[in-house]
Amino acid sequence: MGGLFRAADGAIHGEEAMPGDDIHRQAFREEADELLTELEASLLELEAQPDNAELINKVFRAMHTLKGSGAMFGFDDIAVFTHDVETVFDRVRNGEIGISKKLLDLTLASCDHVKWLLEDPDLGASPKMNKGPELLEGFRAFLPALVVEDASEAVFALEDTGDGVEDRGGNIYRIRFRPDPMIFSFGGNPVHFLEDLMALGPCKTFAHLDKVPRLSDIEPASCYVWWDVLLHTSAPREEIQDIFTFIEDQCELHIDLVAKRDELEDAVTYKKLGEILVERADIAPEDLEAALSRQKRLGDILTEAGLVTKKQVESALAEQQAAKEVQAKAAPAATAPTTSSIRIAADKLDFLVDLVGELVIVQAQIKQAVVQSGDSFMMSLSEQLERLSDDLRDSTLGIRMLPIGATFSKYRRLVRDLSAELGKEIELVTSGEETELDKTVIERLGDPLVHLLRNSIDHGVELPADREAAGKPRCGVVTLSAEHSGGEVIIRISDDGAGMNPERIKAKAVERGLIAADAELTNKEIFNLIFLPGFSTAEKVTSVSGRGVGMDVVKRGIDLLRGSVEIDSSPNKGSVISIRLPLTLVIINGLQVMVGDEYYVAPLSIVEECVGLSRNGGREGDQSQIINLRGESVPFIRLRDWFEIPGTPPRIEQIVITRVEGMRVGLVVDHVIGEHQTVIKGLGRIFRDVEGLSGATIKGDGTMALILDVPGLLRAISEASAA
Repeated sequence: MGGLFRAADGAIHGEEAMPGDDIHRQAFREEADELLTELEASLLELEAQPDNAELINKVFRAMHTLKGSGAMFGFDDIAVFTHDVETVFDRVRNGEIGISKKLLDLTLASCDHVKWLLEDPDLGASPKMNKGPELLEGFRAFLPALVVEDASEAVFALEDTGDGVEDRGGNIYRIRFRPDPMIFSFGGNPVHFLEDLMALGPCKTFAHLDKVPRLSDIEPASCYVWWDVLLHTSAPREEIQDIFTFIEDQCELHIDLVAKRDELEDAVTYKKLGEILVERADIAPEDLEAALSRQKRLGDILTEAGLVTKKQVESALAEQQAAKEVQAKAAPAATAPTTSSIRIAADKLDFLVDLVGELVIVQAQIKQAVVQSGDSFMMSLSEQLERLSDDLRDSTLGIRMLPIGATFSKYRRLVRDLSAELGKEIELVTSGEETELDKTVIERLGDPLVHLLRNSIDHGVELPADREAAGKPRCGVVTLSAEHSGGEVIIRISDDGAGMNPERIKAKAVERGLIAADAELTNKEIFNLIFLPGFSTAEKVTSVSGRGVGMDVVKRGIDLLRGSVEIDSSPNKGSVISIRLPLTLVIINGLQVMVGDEYYVAPLSIVEECVGLSRNGGREGDQSQIINLRGESVPFIRLRDWFEIPGTPPRIEQIVITRVEGMRVGLVVDHVIGEHQTVIKGLGRIFRDVEGLSGATIKGDGTMALILDVPGLLRAISEASAA
């Protein structure tokens, strides 16, 4: 019926590959990668809370899942390797071993080793790269000689745990597990999941054979058996659910809490047999009523009537007896609310977003054509199409939005390992983890954040002795935060270190030939020098810094995301690096405006209002002016002058009032056209570096409009004024 076998060398080997194996092995890789990320986060939390039983159990469950599922999908090296790690943490949760730095270091290194094995299980044959034996030797130092056993002996022996359910505290769960008949072709083996359930506590299993056909009709690769399991455990429902994570789409699974330990009362009777069978959906209520009208034992009546099998009655009676033994109060099944989910390949989601973008463009073209036709019926249909298009756009983009906290958690390990390597004491503090950002932006943000954090740890935070001498705590703090600001997300990396020395940065830039010795630069311009290729203030090349490539990578990476990066630093107080990123790279709501014969779009998220302006103030050619707006002085920019658009402006111009970085700024245009769903298209290489523009979009009539980068426009004007 499928499964694994053990060779003479003790290694566990999978059966001959079946069709679809690659798909399911890839699914395991993706799930295992998420599991390892959560495991790493739990280990780092455990370092701060070594007595936290919940975290210890979480680590144990993760190792247990990796072992069982790894073996099931043919990652035999992972199954063998994680066995001893699981054994050690089993002893930890039993109080036989304490959490120590050595144990956590070994376990974190094990996460790296498992990631390496996930790339290609055959890599385990490389003795130089394989750290497994060395790590296992470290784990076995925590175990008595008799505890260390061959991993293959511990993986697959299915045995019952007794005739009844022993009362060890905790709850009683009813699990109905009906695997897909083709589960073996998916790489699964139901026996392994039953074993995992047994590892959680005493349980009773009932195998149902009513679906097994005649011998002549049996397909050897099909599974006809399904199971009812009564599990007595203190583990939460989520832990039981986790066992079936990798096959949730290949089985019918019901997990019901039928008795709670904390609801015990004297002289309480459990549900009757008929109630249990109806609750399980093994029999209809009307069939039960008809059967009860006969004066026979209910179990015999139902069996004789062919409504249930004898095994089903035995299973229900065992549940009733188990509940009586712990005197559980009758209560409705307390199943936790479940949310179904499905994993979608990233390229399919990207293709869907592209289609939605094209739909938005076509919808805008239809709307414009209908407005020109003046047909009221078509106008009504066009409005309905616009509403549906808006909902579809928002829903699709919502699918792509992910909380950035998952990315933040990955950097705790980086800070821990790098600070230890450099002999520093550093704590990483995060905030704004719930801030959502487009998944593409999050994926591309990884490398820039790594370089910025490494820079803060290496160049920013001082050594403990130096911090004490400066009157600071020995432990430095690096803060990683995220927040929404209009249509942008601001990510800040700050530290409480020594700060940047402008004179030293300028001297290094002159030494490396990046600027002239007599160049006059502001502090902001000097700080921006660190983003130049080849710039570094490190005295010598190390594994962390000195080659002058890290911050250059940051600048290029942020630019590709249409974002910006700024540095602020104070001597002895630390530095703050701020990254501004658009929420999404695909579709935004915009306000369409016109200057001369050119069309522009400003992100609607930063627009506050529009007012009129008589063109009779200011000097011709000035890049900015001031308007008194209800008692407030608001500077404005004439787009016609900035982009050098020929022609004569109208007598009454329009000012689009925007709010950027906490400041109100006006954009003077000829006409305000109205709101426009903007599908962002990237500019070509020739126009990519044009200041004040972030992209282009296609209008309803098929012509192009340029998308304004208002923050970039303000920075460009500020730099031009300073020069």
